[in-house]
Amino acid sequence: MERRGLTQAIIGAKCPQCRKGKLFPVSIFSFRKITEVNHYCDNCGANFQPEPDFFYGAMYISYAFSVALVITTFVAVGVLFTDPELWMYITPVIILNLLLFPAMIRYSKVLYLYLVGKLKYEEPKS
Repeated sequence: MERRGLTQAIIGAKCPQCRKGKLFPVSIFSFRKITEVNHYCDNCGANFQPEPDFFYGAMYISYAFSVALVITTFVAVGVLFTDPELWMYITPVIILNLLLFPAMIRYSKVLYLYLVGKLKYEEPKS
């Protein structure tokens, strides 16, 4: 049997319990149903939404992603340019937030489910 590592499962947005089923019904590159999460794992049947509005807590992780992006962008602009103007800080932050929005939303939910969800990995039986 193939064993999938934790990092590989998180990056692939797979089920925390079996690490094979998909967490999201559509691709990360699709802007349709960008915030929708499957209710159950299509492989092992694990419940991804143990309570109503479970993923509201993922907003804190998404906020942390946005803050890290802003700080990183500000530092990069400050290092790369001599005496940058205000628009040189704001423009990259807006563009990067728009481009990375789907990934930040999805991975905040993935990390929240892995950290707070009560699903634990079960080794496949051979």
